[in-house]
Amino acid sequence: MANLESFSYDNKIVRNFAYASILFGVIGMLVGIIAALQLVFPAVNLGIAEMTYGRIRPLHTNAVIFAFVGNGIFTGVYYSLQRLLKTRMFSDLLSNIHFWGWQMIILSAAITLPLGLTSSHEYAELIWPIDIAIAFVWIVFGINMFGTILKRREQHLYVAIWFYIATWITVTVLHVVNNIQIPVNATHGIYAFAGVQDALIQWWYGHNAVAFFLTTPYLGLMYYFLPKAANRPVYSYKLSIIHFWSLIFIYIWAGPHHLLYTSLPDWAQSLGTVFSIMLIAPSWGGMLNGLLTLRGVWDKVRTDPILKFFVVAVTAYGMATLEGPLLAIKSLNAITHYTDWTIGHVHIGALGWNGMLTFGMLYWLIPRIFGTKLYSVKLANTHFWIGTMGILFYAIPLYWAGWTQSLMWKQFTPDGFLQYGNFLETVTQILPMYMIRAIGGTIYFTGVIVMIYNLVKTVKSGKLIANQEASAPARVAYVAHNNEYWHKWIERKPIQMLIASAVLVLIGGLVEIIPMMMIDNNVPKIASVKPYTPLELEGRDLYIREGCVGCHSQMVRPFRSETERYGEYSKSGEFIYDRPFLWGSKRTGPDLHRVGGKYPDSWHYNHMLDPTSMAPGSIMPSYAWLHKNDLNTDYTAAKIKIHQSLGTPYPEGFADKAVADLKAQAKKIAESLAKDKITQENLENKEIVALIAYLQRLGTDIKVKSANN
Repeated sequence: MANLESFSYDNKIVRNFAYASILFGVIGMLVGIIAALQLVFPAVNLGIAEMTYGRIRPLHTNAVIFAFVGNGIFTGVYYSLQRLLKTRMFSDLLSNIHFWGWQMIILSAAITLPLGLTSSHEYAELIWPIDIAIAFVWIVFGINMFGTILKRREQHLYVAIWFYIATWITVTVLHVVNNIQIPVNATHGIYAFAGVQDALIQWWYGHNAVAFFLTTPYLGLMYYFLPKAANRPVYSYKLSIIHFWSLIFIYIWAGPHHLLYTSLPDWAQSLGTVFSIMLIAPSWGGMLNGLLTLRGVWDKVRTDPILKFFVVAVTAYGMATLEGPLLAIKSLNAITHYTDWTIGHVHIGALGWNGMLTFGMLYWLIPRIFGTKLYSVKLANTHFWIGTMGILFYAIPLYWAGWTQSLMWKQFTPDGFLQYGNFLETVTQILPMYMIRAIGGTIYFTGVIVMIYNLVKTVKSGKLIANQEASAPARVAYVAHNNEYWHKWIERKPIQMLIASAVLVLIGGLVEIIPMMMIDNNVPKIASVKPYTPLELEGRDLYIREGCVGCHSQMVRPFRSETERYGEYSKSGEFIYDRPFLWGSKRTGPDLHRVGGKYPDSWHYNHMLDPTSMAPGSIMPSYAWLHKNDLNTDYTAAKIKIHQSLGTPYPEGFADKAVADLKAQAKKIAESLAKDKITQENLENKEIVALIAYLQRLGTDIKVKSANN
């Protein structure tokens, strides 16, 4: 019999990540409830700039994704990796650097996002210094993980570890490529890619952030914790192989389905649709592998709350990964895109898949690292039913709202006119659904509070086993057998697994991205499209700062209902100077791509000061601080120079004249406002003037001839 080697598992790092996940989960969900309430009662922001919906929405998404779910991933990975490999983590120091570094990043996000310091890319809103910190901490995690794998005592790598490896390499590539910026100062950077190219890069990242941060690591956790909780082996080893390799290959191609009917070239849209539909097979293969693992123990599921959480989580994964590909079919996407249906879909994944699996994992794991039993199974069951009810009350109203929005936007009268020409008619119609959604989120949050009480009582009844003693035989040289299954070879080779995963992931990205960067006619130039003036450029940055992209799109799709409502459909060549692109994902308010010249300057001034004065019933908050704050022009020249270096055709030496040009345009707008009896001291120097300049520019670069000309 082989000699046993003694060692210990590090449970302290597991506990730390678990506590952080719970803490930031509470904060992220609470911010989400506040944001949801603001869509019904805008005054909930108390008139504070840092509390407005546009600023706290990215705070909510980042807190839930990277703080709650991110810490949940690390909790499960640090617990399972040590036990699957029969070894302690490679370095306690690296574990602690990873933990504290990640929490500092989260705190930095919590400070910067409400201040309006954002890069605007969805799920990647953090400013460039924080992006660099994320890359550093992620590399620390990777070194620690691979160091642990290389010193393992277990010969083969279990399926969960395959998903951890694919997650690490893919997130590394996505994060680096999507965040290539040239810094202007310590808080602001300008993206290397513009317009259509930036949109493709962002949704290549955005979709695969969902795939490789919210999905693949959680599949790894499912493959470890669900069999442990059920005390059953995974249903099918071969199915897990098919699930893994097909999923990581297909997923990376699907990003363009977020850009259907936009100015993205048709070939890229079609690739996104085809591969999205193909995703159903591997996704459901994983779901079935999880659920069928419970064969023979369904009686236990009825009484064990942990298994109930896992069943709902895996079912939600299956539903979301069926719904996503279906929404990538153009005919369905034409109905659902820009509506609240997408928000409901995303939250089935977030609340159901990520949330419920995290809760089940915590209920299973925390009693074990504290050497005790769960304080109350009854309370855990209560949490399960509250959480499930919360999901239903959250998602169903949003599906209802989504269909209502789309039907109203597209409805024509028998005479051929838009039946609901005023966009606000749609908004007021769905306010009850928004209220029910906020109630559903509150119900779900209540379940989390029940869990916290249960886990606190559990922790108090035990004591942390910081260094859990263990023993295992030393790893010996492996001798392959002739009848060995082919996949066993790669399971023994973590570096080969890493390389193979990277190759499969990169294929899809390269096929889609390289043609967009290398082939000029993918983005046809339009002679009349000119760069933004310095004042418009500063106004655009204010638009980004206030998070306007969270409620307004800038993409008129080629549907009659949209061209009748907004004007000529958007062309790819109109966005060649947009860094970042601002096409948006949802229309809480109307599309703004053709808003330039539609209203006088005074309308925009009053609308930003008191939206209801121009649009009775509006749920848009007041932006009164724009009328009080002086515009900062300290970095205007630097921005112009960076845009020039990226190919924007400003005249030679224009940066030196940029501020003077800005002031001259601002003076004209102030004079225009004065004609409409809007007088304010020093008005030409206020932020509102820059924002008006930007809004009045939108969509005016092309002039469409009427049919009679």
